[in-house]
Amino acid sequence: MKENPRFFQFVWFVIVSGVGGFFISLTHLPIGWMIGTLLAAALLAILRPKFMHVPHTQNGIPKYWLYMGQCILGIELGQKVNTSVLSIFKENWSAIIIMLLLSILFSLLSGLVLWKYSKLDMLTSFFATAPGGLSSIPGIAEEVGANTGVVSIIQAMRVFLVIIIIPVVISFLFGHSEIHASNNVVPAELTTFEVEQLAVTIFFVCIAWIGYHIGKFLKFPAPWLIGGMISVAAVKSFGSVLIGYDFVAWWPQSLMIVSQIFIGASIGSRFTKTMFVGLHRTLIISFLSTLGLIVSVFICAYIVSSLTEISFLTAGLAFAPGGIAEMTTTALVLNGDATFVVAVQVLRVVTVCVTLPPFFRFLKYLEVKKKSHPHLSA
Repeated sequence: MKENPRFFQFVWFVIVSGVGGFFISLTHLPIGWMIGTLLAAALLAILRPKFMHVPHTQNGIPKYWLYMGQCILGIELGQKVNTSVLSIFKENWSAIIIMLLLSILFSLLSGLVLWKYSKLDMLTSFFATAPGGLSSIPGIAEEVGANTGVVSIIQAMRVFLVIIIIPVVISFLFGHSEIHASNNVVPAELTTFEVEQLAVTIFFVCIAWIGYHIGKFLKFPAPWLIGGMISVAAVKSFGSVLIGYDFVAWWPQSLMIVSQIFIGASIGSRFTKTMFVGLHRTLIISFLSTLGLIVSVFICAYIVSSLTEISFLTAGLAFAPGGIAEMTTTALVLNGDATFVVAVQVLRVVTVCVTLPPFFRFLKYLEVKKKSHPHLSA
């Protein structure tokens, strides 16, 4: 009985935090629900107003809120990896691989600069600049021991800058493009409800649950997100390619709002006043490195568009480290190749989330070993 009041306190915390997401969403920012909820939750966690009854001994709200949000996000990303994405990768594999490698390389260089010229530790610096998105990177960073608050702050600043600068510049360059394509953003089959689609939704949830256990067994970072994403993508691709059946789930857009609220509230609830101590220099360095990253995006997009048949608009949005939803929406509005943008963005999230965390842990191991070696030899 004692747990019930505390559970409802957490529910109340998530609801109030979600109100902040609602207000930011009025700006029509695609990830506004996430950022607004995160900011509201962080403010509540730091100020601890009496009407919220935030427990002082609780390290944020329980992690199952984060896991639920990651599960929804994993299923969403898994459904995006369809046959059209695979065919696009087959046709443009060289350009996509170049984009993936360069984006990872630039993120590592940005993280190296942040680590060398700020007081952050290695893991926090690299995770703060990793181009995996505000939805996934902070949760993974927490699991490997990085400072989640700092990672979230820098990731949010990077997303803001990328969303503000890159779409605005590209919109200015391609402002005369026909933009009627935005009328078809939501597929028709996802707006109607059928019993068969609901069954596929339940099926995908079960597949994501199995993927979580496989990911946990294989020690994937954020197994609810990565395991669910890979398992759903594999099943969906298997159905389309081998048996000729396209699994279409009943997946309303409101589920992504719920996912953003759960993830934002969970991350924001872990903020404390001590996280902001000495961040002035860090934020300045991060701001400058993000501007450098954006400039490199335009340079690389121009090179790729010159060497291939991919337009500068599509290459710029596909290469931009601003998140799947944000860049895809911009591509749709400006009549770019949104499917290509989705393909590159999803593949980058998968690559970053699967490969970089073990690499960062290895670097951390080398750093610890290097520091302890003189002590042992002495």
